[in-house]
Amino acid sequence: MDDFDDAVRAILATGPVCDACLGRPFADRSFGLTNDERGKGLRVSLALAEDEPYERVEPDECWVCEGLCGRFDEYAELVADGLADIEFETYQVGTRAPPLVEENDRLLREDAGLEPDAGELFKSEFNREVGKRVGRLTDTEVDFERPDVLALVNLDAAAEEPSSHAVEVQVNPAFVYGRYRKLERDIPQTEWPCRECGGSGVQLGDDGEEPCDHCGGSGYLYDMSVEEHVTPHVRDAMDGDEALFHGAGREDVDALMLGTGRPFVAEVKRPRSRDPDVEALQGRINADAAGAVEVEGLRLATHEMVERVKELDASKTYRAEVEFDDAVDGDALDDAVATLSGTTVRQHTPHRVDHRRAKLDRERTVYEISADRTDDRHATVDVHGEGGLYIKELISGDEGRTEPSLAGLLGVEATVTALDVLAVEGEDEPFDDPDYLR
Repeated sequence: MDDFDDAVRAILATGPVCDACLGRPFADRSFGLTNDERGKGLRVSLALAEDEPYERVEPDECWVCEGLCGRFDEYAELVADGLADIEFETYQVGTRAPPLVEENDRLLREDAGLEPDAGELFKSEFNREVGKRVGRLTDTEVDFERPDVLALVNLDAAAEEPSSHAVEVQVNPAFVYGRYRKLERDIPQTEWPCRECGGSGVQLGDDGEEPCDHCGGSGYLYDMSVEEHVTPHVRDAMDGDEALFHGAGREDVDALMLGTGRPFVAEVKRPRSRDPDVEALQGRINADAAGAVEVEGLRLATHEMVERVKELDASKTYRAEVEFDDAVDGDALDDAVATLSGTTVRQHTPHRVDHRRAKLDRERTVYEISADRTDDRHATVDVHGEGGLYIKELISGDEGRTEPSLAGLLGVEATVTALDVLAVEGEDEPFDDPDYLR
């Protein structure tokens, strides 16, 4: 106990120290006390033990914090004011402390013969004390992992009245999960900038800049996308600055997305509202898309859902309309699909995507395949396959790049004339996991 008393005496001998700064190096002793209460207790105990008068030191007189430990309420009110126009449920407070105060905090421990990190550092105390007050003022909860908002307090010990500029507010993104169906062909999932003009819409001609011939001057290869049908509505509903679209894979631009739809997450940057009416939002998206795109099952989601949607392997079910170059016998077609069903195929990067995909050999499993011959040169083929399976190439063989293939087994050239995606589902567990939804 003597060493402890000696440390307290040594701190008090350094000059005027407020109760919070006196208690902070001993924050790991006892529980349920603030550092201010702890410091007052130490000061009272020492005064009683030595029969000396008790003298309180006000924070404004403290050489360590230079008055900052008496201003928790002021800064909490500034933070609450800075968050007044933002809808949030969870928060965190951070502090950018003056270097001189942090140096004083270190010297205090050094002069008392304590370890440099003994108890609690000034910045941690300020975060906690201001944070508790912010929670009471805003009726919200602190979250140290992924808060809706982060308020960074820039402390200036010399400022007589800190201004609103002392608080920087970071608003973390908000997320809406759902599934979309694409009911018209030639609609990409996301915006598709023109490769020829780089999205500028112009090219250099004999007389200078002129509209790009490839995209007609629009800068894009397609007028609309699923992203453009969805994200502006989500951004507006959450009063955000920007919205990003994350899909669980993507279908070909000329393929329909039917059935249960494809999972997606819309991520809204700096939302000022985090709890929109998702049913009304869904209605607005569908009405504006006018039958080209439909969304369903909109739910507020967590940030983990983005990674889940982008990274989780998903199996997919397709329906392909197939045309053969020559007549195909029904029994031969049945034998070919029986051979492919349950088979792992090797696929080299297809010709049609090798300008934007690495040239690799991939192995993918055909879980199940069936065919319904409509006449001797046409069939409807349903395929349930592993994520990443190229369906058009599974049918055509892609000049030998996919082995085995339907065309290769039949010995007849085969072409997919129309392709629809019927289902996209997580292989390990459903996408619609409540742990990832709000």
